[in-house]
Amino acid sequence: MTTESTSIRLDADAKKEAYAIFEKVGLKPTQAINLFLRQVALRGGLPFDVKIPNADTIAAMNEVKSGNAKRFADSDELFDDLGI
Repeated sequence: MTTESTSIRLDADAKKEAYAIFEKVGLKPTQAINLFLRQVALRGGLPFDVKIPNADTIAAMNEVKSGNAKRFADSDELFDDLGI
């Protein structure tokens, strides 16, 4: 395998979060990026679905961002609220 040096600009917050996860699973950042690139090559595209959220999903995300989302102490409380 030959290697090549690359310089890229990353979102600082996303990088910090991702690198912490890489560490938890025992991957060096370079290994994780190479894994991603290999999966793109093997699948002929991104190794995950990229979708545009629908109106309900956008509304739910905005509700969470605004701090107005319902909160539940446990799953039983959630299910009661849903009538399940």
